[in-house]
Amino acid sequence: METILLTGGAGFIGSHLADMYLAEGHRVIIVDNLSAGKPENVPPEAVFVKMDLLSEGLEDVFREHRPALVSHHAAQVDVRRSMEDPAFDTQTNLFGTLRLLECCRRHPVRHFIFASSGGAVYGDDVPHPTPEDASPHPLSVYGINKWCAEQVILAYAAEFGFIPSLLRYANVYGARQNPHGEAGIVAIFLDRLRAGRIPVIHGDGTKVRDYVHVADIVAVNRFLTRHPAPGPFNVGTGAATSVNDLVRALLDALGMDTEIPHGPDKPGEQRISVLDASRISDRMGGFPFTPLKEGLARTIPSRA
Repeated sequence: METILLTGGAGFIGSHLADMYLAEGHRVIIVDNLSAGKPENVPPEAVFVKMDLLSEGLEDVFREHRPALVSHHAAQVDVRRSMEDPAFDTQTNLFGTLRLLECCRRHPVRHFIFASSGGAVYGDDVPHPTPEDASPHPLSVYGINKWCAEQVILAYAAEFGFIPSLLRYANVYGARQNPHGEAGIVAIFLDRLRAGRIPVIHGDGTKVRDYVHVADIVAVNRFLTRHPAPGPFNVGTGAATSVNDLVRALLDALGMDTEIPHGPDKPGEQRISVLDASRISDRMGGFPFTPLKEGLARTIPSRA
């Protein structure tokens, strides 16, 4: 058993990781400012500290609990907000990470896991499915800050000797995802359809994404917690799914036959983002990522 400091542990992905870490027998310290997370997502067995990463009190958390592993999943995840308020995104995603790393420097850790972005970091001018050695061309401040945070983590790791597991996630979906934001189309569409409200597809629906179930994210984190290794590692299915195809799959899963209207496109979004996750899959002995149909079937009952 070791002590794990988990940022963003009251959120969608973070709360699933907290459950996994506790089930593995670890002591879990959750740091979350609840700007997006929910108190009810925090397992009662975890130590919860309501705190922003830029708070001076973060030093005291490290001093008191002495984590061996830091799992950094707190973030501002709205790409469009990053363009509307780049200073806020930079403060949260880059300076917040830097503040965390400074604590790791003064209170040495063994392992640092970072939730990066497989779509926003790479941009459009890359092969598909995209391997980790593709040259990043981020199109948003969000992507730029995730890329910069990766480089700062690698620099600190080289200087201070911890293992940097950089995880570039595809479009994650599953239970507990917030349907009231901009980063979870599955949650947003499910919420509206089940409430009898008709969602709108922005643009022609041909934009392509790689949808990965949160259980697969948990499995990768569990593996790397047991077998630490430096990234980057893509975490996705490698399957290309257009928005139109996703909506059809959602309607089929719900047993609905509803016409979904199209609205104006939203500028600045990537046309395609699909990840080659063979590096982490091979390391895990050939991990089978969850197909979309199966993942939706596992997700929908949980939203009852």
